[in-house]
Amino acid sequence: MSRALRVCLIFHSTRSDNLGVGALTVSEIALLRKLGAKMGREIAITVLDWKDARAPYVAGDDLTLIEVDGAFLKSPKGLFATVKASDLVIDIGGGDSFADIYGAKRLIRMFWMKFAAHLAGTPLVVAPQTIGPFSKRWSKWLAGITLNRSALVAARDDRSGEALRALGYRGDVVAASDLALRLPYQPPELGTDGAPRVGINVSGLLMAGGYQGGNDFGMRLDYPALIARLIEWFKGQGAEVHLVPHVIVASGPMVIEDDLRACEALAREHGVICAPAFDSPGAAKSYIAGLDFFTGARMHACIAAFSSGVPVVPMAYSRKFAGLFGTLGYTRTVDCTNTGGDGVFAAVTEGYLMRDTLAGEMKEALAKGLVRLGAYDAALLKLLESIRG
Repeated sequence: MSRALRVCLIFHSTRSDNLGVGALTVSEIALLRKLGAKMGREIAITVLDWKDARAPYVAGDDLTLIEVDGAFLKSPKGLFATVKASDLVIDIGGGDSFADIYGAKRLIRMFWMKFAAHLAGTPLVVAPQTIGPFSKRWSKWLAGITLNRSALVAARDDRSGEALRALGYRGDVVAASDLALRLPYQPPELGTDGAPRVGINVSGLLMAGGYQGGNDFGMRLDYPALIARLIEWFKGQGAEVHLVPHVIVASGPMVIEDDLRACEALAREHGVICAPAFDSPGAAKSYIAGLDFFTGARMHACIAAFSSGVPVVPMAYSRKFAGLFGTLGYTRTVDCTNTGGDGVFAAVTEGYLMRDTLAGEMKEALAKGLVRLGAYDAALLKLLESIRG
C-alpha cells in the first residue's frame, strides 16, 4: 500500500483575519481531499500558517498546522526541513501577494519560501493567483527564475497569464480561476417576502485612506462619502441594508485593516444592520448568499456573492478585480482608481435596478470559471499521480 503523500501549503492560512485568504485555503484543502479520494491515496497536508490569534477554521486528522515566524524561516530544522520532507509544495501567494506593490519585505520572504523548495528539490506548484505587477529589475529577475523552476504554474486570470510571459516564463500556463469560487457554504433558508436585502462590504482599510492614510491606493473618490451616500440611497429604495465585514482584526498592528469597526460605526450612524464577526470564510459566504444584491471593495466578499448567485457590483481598487471577473466575461466591476464618486454610485445603483440581468450574466460567467478551475484540478491530479512511494 502506498504511503500518504506529503503536501505542504505555503502562503495559505487556516486562520487569517482576512477571510479571502482563508477562503482560498479552505478551498485548496477541499480540493486536495477530493483528489486524494479520486486517487485512492491519503494526502497528509501541512500548512505553514500565519500567527493570527483566531482559531483555525478548518481541521482534520490529515492536517498539521505550523506557525511561521522569523526563527522558523531561518532555522535549518524549520522551513527547509519541512519542505525537504514534503513530496509537493503548493504556494497560493495569499491570492495576490506575488507582486512588488506590497513592499520588499513581504516579497523577499515570499521568494525565500519558494527558493527553499527549489533548494530542497521538492516540486513547487504556483496555485491560481494574481501574478504581478513587478516594476523592479531585481523582483522581475527573481520572479522569472522561481516560475521557471516550478513544476506547475496556474494563473487565475488572463492578465496574470500575460504577466507570466512578460517575466520570461517558458512553461505551460494553466489558465484557471479563483479557488474560492468553490468555497463550501450553507445556503440560507429565507422566504421571498419582505424588503430586498442589500449587502455592502465596507473596507476598513479604504475608510482609513490606506495604510498610511494618504489615499494609498489612488482612489478618485471620497470613499467614506460614497459609502454613506449608497447606504442612504438603498434605504430610500426601501431595501434592508446589511454592512458586511470580510477582514476582521480584533487587535494588533493590522487593526487598520479591520472592516468590522467601520461597519459597526456606520450601522449606528445610519440605522442599518451590521453583520456579525464571522468565524470562518464559509460563515461569511453563507450570510452573503442570503442577500438579494451585493457590492463591496473586498474582492473575496464579492466572489462569495458571485459564486452563490447574488448579483454583485465589485468596487475595485486594484487590477485584480477586473482581471478575475473580466476574464470570465463579467464586466460589472467599477474601478475606483479611475472613476469618480458619481460614476461609481451610478454603476452600483444601476446594478441594483438591473439585478435580474446581472444574475443571468453571472450564471454564465461562473460556469466559465468552474471550467477553468477544472484545468487546475486536472494538472494538479496528474502531478500528484506522478509522485511515487
